[in-house]
Amino acid sequence: MAETSVLRAALLCRCPRCGEGALYRGLLSVRATCPVCGLDLSGVDTGDGAAVGVILVLGAVVVALAFWVEFRFAPPLWVHAVLWPVVTLPLAVLMMRPAKAALVALQYRHRGSEMGG
Repeated sequence: MAETSVLRAALLCRCPRCGEGALYRGLLSVRATCPVCGLDLSGVDTGDGAAVGVILVLGAVVVALAFWVEFRFAPPLWVHAVLWPVVTLPLAVLMMRPAKAALVALQYRHRGSEMGG
């Protein structure tokens, strides 16, 4: 069975070994095993790495955009209060899934013996 690339596994949120099975059961819960190849994913521990990366990158982008909107359009404060949570929350979730999948794939690639790989 050919091993899938880390980038492919991360972007598609797939099993790091076969690249076919869905990695998540729900929004951000990693499955116990891959439904296609049976890889044991119960030992996966991505910690807070994905969340920290997303917070740093997305936070910088949103702050830059908030400054741009403020100085370009000078909207009332309530516009910022409504706009930025609506933009930030969905983007954070969309970024978290591939970021966490990338950490799972990297953990499999570099510490595969701990995951049964």
